[in-house]
Amino acid sequence: MKLQVNDLKVELFADGADLQGILEMDTKPYIKGFTTNPTLMRKSGVTNYENFARSVLDKIRNKPISFEVFSDDLEEMKKQGLKIASWGANVFVKIPVTNTHKKSTSEVIRYLTENNVKVNVTAIMTPEQVLSVSECLNPKVESYISVFAGRIADTGRDPLPILKKSIEILQKNSNSKLIWASPREFLNVFQANEIGCHVITMTNDLLKKIELLGKNLDEYSLETVQMFRTDAIAARFSL
Repeated sequence: MKLQVNDLKVELFADGADLQGILEMDTKPYIKGFTTNPTLMRKSGVTNYENFARSVLDKIRNKPISFEVFSDDLEEMKKQGLKIASWGANVFVKIPVTNTHKKSTSEVIRYLTENNVKVNVTAIMTPEQVLSVSECLNPKVESYISVFAGRIADTGRDPLPILKKSIEILQKNSNSKLIWASPREFLNVFQANEIGCHVITMTNDLLKKIELLGKNLDEYSLETVQMFRTDAIAARFSL
């Protein structure tokens, strides 16, 4: 039986900063939310942060969208967070777990959630960080905790034990959900679903692999052979 995305409990969020791509993904019923960050915005050629964010929010009003603060000063982070949150009821303010000097942003997280700002705490890679952040959250306010599983895996470590421990930590706060961030392959969706992760973010390139779910492997093998042959002919290789 072919695997079905709609049968999954984990929610799929599209990760990107290309307006056309965001709007395209918004038409997909299996996309439940969106995330962005300054790096993705820069790669997409965004030059005016607020104009871009407002153009997205003008079209998408009923799904959560995360926009990140970019100041390195904690007091300025608070101001940016309040401003970003004011742009829409579906906005989650992304706060890095520390600033570039490794100073914890706990006071920023506590301040914003006490002021009813929904946050998405990002760039997390250890259960200790998850625990520290969870203790700063307002349990009455929705929040996301983004653990960068893909980057953890890039270091040769298995991210699954870290994610499982993170889920366990967050069980005390029903308003806080764990995001599997920076996935490397579509298989990660099913891994996230199996361990009870609430959300996984994926770029549009990865999301396009949905059409491969349950594909016959013999058929896929033949298509791969045909691709190699077609490219060899197109390159006019000879021996």
